[in-house]
Amino acid sequence: IWTGLLPAPPLPQRTMAKQYDVLFRLLLLGDSGVGKTCLLCRFTDNEFHSSHISTIGVDFKMKTLEIDGIKVRIQIWDTAGQERYQTITKQYYRRAQGIFLVYDITSERSFQHIMKWASDVDEYAPDHVQKILIGNKSDEDQKRQVAREQGSKLAKTYGMDFFETSACTNYNIKESFTRLTELVLQANKKELDVLRVPFSEELSIADLEEEETQRDAGSSSQKNCWC
Repeated sequence: IWTGLLPAPPLPQRTMAKQYDVLFRLLLLGDSGVGKTCLLCRFTDNEFHSSHISTIGVDFKMKTLEIDGIKVRIQIWDTAGQERYQTITKQYYRRAQGIFLVYDITSERSFQHIMKWASDVDEYAPDHVQKILIGNKSDEDQKRQVAREQGSKLAKTYGMDFFETSACTNYNIKESFTRLTELVLQANKKELDVLRVPFSEELSIADLEEEETQRDAGSSSQKNCWC
């Protein structure tokens, strides 16, 4: 527990208590239809919608967890899996501290594509980004095309933790999100003071896109360029 890194008590004149100590951004990646949005809605709102509506571009939700006495606010970005949106979604890789790579256990194709998603992460995300492999829809075991052992083996190849989950039954949802948050917290232990931001500084999609546009205009030759 890093009590020495926690912020000092708020000054008496402050009218609103700080709602969290640190803000992290997590990213959900994977093919369209693997259940990324369902995972997010189950975790943040405890809701499950069986009908599938594809995410357009990027969306996000917020949730606060307490880990080792630290209030961690996580901003979870839900990305579109369709290829036509990938130029947009790659802009968000560089901002992420944690990434879920998600496949559908009933889709061998989505599992095979994890290598492509992992390659994109290696190319565009920060070097220290934390990753977890998720095999979703574990409740549909009768339709399974990817064995649990295959997922576990692939995760070990990439040095990632591995969870099979079900947004439908709420299986391993809290556990997987909490684990990735723990990994990010551990990886950024020394930078906690930098990562703490006031509530008013949480990024909206429009804010991030505007920042990326300004950054690209001023440094088009930079390594992490999205133009």
